[in-house]
Amino acid sequence: MFETISAEDILFIDIETVPQHPDFSELPEHFQHLWDKKSSYFRNEDQLAADVYERAGIYAEFGRIICISAGAIIQKNGERFYKVKSYHDTDEKKLLSEFNNMIEKFTSNPGKKLCAHNGQEFDYPYISRRTLINGLKIPRILDISGAKPWEIKDRLLDTLQLWKFGDYKNYTSLDLLCAVFNIPTPKDDIDGSQVAQVYYQEGDLDRIIRYCEKDTLALTNLFLRYKGEPIIPLENMLIV
Repeated sequence: MFETISAEDILFIDIETVPQHPDFSELPEHFQHLWDKKSSYFRNEDQLAADVYERAGIYAEFGRIICISAGAIIQKNGERFYKVKSYHDTDEKKLLSEFNNMIEKFTSNPGKKLCAHNGQEFDYPYISRRTLINGLKIPRILDISGAKPWEIKDRLLDTLQLWKFGDYKNYTSLDLLCAVFNIPTPKDDIDGSQVAQVYYQEGDLDRIIRYCEKDTLALTNLFLRYKGEPIIPLENMLIV
């Protein structure tokens, strides 16, 4: 499969999400009850719903997207570069509208694809759900209702699923795969578990954006390793 896919035909994406509110106490009462019910499935017996609210960001019903980075491989003078752009805004609807318009244009050519790590279980459905919640139209490439499983996998690539080779027993993080393939890790500053704290307590969105952009470069390089091709160094990342 890897031999049949050109890396230049792929848009590599990553999203960063946070809970809808900085603190559980700021949730409307009805949503407090709903989060209490939702979190009862994974919190410890001695924990309250408020104690695990930092995990709300991973659920599209209780979280929101604050940044989406998207990049593609380009050629300049016979050398590969990675061109990346980030979509971010306090208005999630505006962020999603701009990003969705971009991927509609990128994927207007049927040979173009998207790629994310754990994209099939997180990035792709999260973007689609938040798009609907914000009253927007889902981009055609993400509108997979009625599509056959092989059609979905052909246009929505997932480096986690590609690594499983049919083994569905466990999850392998991007960070671990970067280490295995000797790819410079993007986790040199923060990781996903710290995004909400950096966003709400430190107010440092720029730090999150840089982290998200480097994540997409790591994702790109992982895919290149899968193909047995040289990785793109950080100094060849071009930020739009």
